[in-house]
Amino acid sequence: MSPSTATVNRVGYFARFGIDEGAIRATLATALGRGAAFADLYFQHRVSHSLGLEDGAVNRASTGVELGVGVRVVQGDQTGYGYTEDLSLTSLLRTAQTAATVALGVSHHAAPIALHVAGDLPQRYRVGLPWPNVGVSDKLPLLTDVNARVFAADSRVCKVSVHFADETSVILIADSTGRLIEDTQPMTLLVLTCVAEHGGRRESNHMSIAGRSDFSFYTPERVARLVQDTVHKTMILFESSQPPAGQMPVVLAAGSSGILLHEAIGHGLEADFNRKNVSIYSDRIGKSIAKPFVNIVDDATPLHARGAINVDDEGNAAGCTHLVHEGVLETYLHDAISARHYGVEPTGNGRRESYCHAPMPRMRTTYMLPGPHARDEILASVKKGIYCENFANGQVQIGAGDFTFYVKNGWLIEDGRLTRPIKDVNLIGNGPKVLEEIDMVADDLAIDEGGWTCGKDGQSVPVSQGMPTVRVGSMTVGGRG
Repeated sequence: MSPSTATVNRVGYFARFGIDEGAIRATLATALGRGAAFADLYFQHRVSHSLGLEDGAVNRASTGVELGVGVRVVQGDQTGYGYTEDLSLTSLLRTAQTAATVALGVSHHAAPIALHVAGDLPQRYRVGLPWPNVGVSDKLPLLTDVNARVFAADSRVCKVSVHFADETSVILIADSTGRLIEDTQPMTLLVLTCVAEHGGRRESNHMSIAGRSDFSFYTPERVARLVQDTVHKTMILFESSQPPAGQMPVVLAAGSSGILLHEAIGHGLEADFNRKNVSIYSDRIGKSIAKPFVNIVDDATPLHARGAINVDDEGNAAGCTHLVHEGVLETYLHDAISARHYGVEPTGNGRRESYCHAPMPRMRTTYMLPGPHARDEILASVKKGIYCENFANGQVQIGAGDFTFYVKNGWLIEDGRLTRPIKDVNLIGNGPKVLEEIDMVADDLAIDEGGWTCGKDGQSVPVSQGMPTVRVGSMTVGGRG
């Protein structure tokens, strides 16, 4: 074939696996062949590594490789989905035929004659040295150093576990409008668990740091903070006790308290729950749901954050979505399907765990914006209450927003001062009501760097969250008595 007649293949990374524009167009044509209105392909190649150290010795190591494509077909309110690990044309067409069985319409949408490459994606997680070029010999000194630091920090430490993980995921999205979008997504995670023994008692705690970054993420300052925080939050448990139970003001610390915002409120603002009238917010657009100084966003843009994305898993632009503005609910978190139902633009929240899953509305980095108060002012306003620093887990009924959260570390507040450490505290309440009860918001917003993972309908995706210090006027605290 002469140069003048040669077909230029604009498929980038996945060309190494035999994928070209012809295969993509043929697969989309098959997916649309039974009358579907829309189809898309989601190619993914993910390489992951993990390394574990316990008491100074490597006790586990693994490498994982995922390669495949998911084919989605949309016809009205129906979605057909199929996936395969075999990227041959025969397998692609067979998978498309399977997904297309959901669409039995009479209309026929042709596959795009030409594909156009999106080359203007933001660069929110540019890396210097890609993870495939970082070996075990580069990572192990970090783990042994962390292990040694924890043992040296306090003589009561009796066991240390360090877990390290990294991955590189390359995705290619092609759809029946002709879009062709590629993104390379790095991720890394370091989890530290500390067990201590004192006076015949054992206490444990764990902390993590994570981000879409390369090895330079692990700066001396960040690693030192992880060690110090983990050791401190473990040792203070020996001095901690349960607080009195009852209804009282609760102050949520800046940073990781964002888990309560994520679970008890954020899920209720995902559009699929509202479209099904499952969420308590399903009729609240344009209505006041909080004090005028409460503003909540879901944001894909924080550089190198675990919850950052350049583009969502449907190929839609991912920016900052203002959910609550001056106390008023402005919008939900939309994927393309829910956006079409509500007659709005997608918010870039169509996310999926992998090529094996269809996308749905999911959070990215969810946080409350700074408010007009100061942290010390908030503490001084509480005569008797609790201050919550570190959450371990919780349960949430997404529709109604009822929740129970377990607080691992906190403080009793008496006469405006933090007086004694507390532990084993349950917060019991209702997300929408707690949102209404937030009566003070500080100016000290912190985005937590923990390795948060959000689960929904059997899918897990990485997320980030944050909060300024806030006061909830009244909440049920489960403690002693």
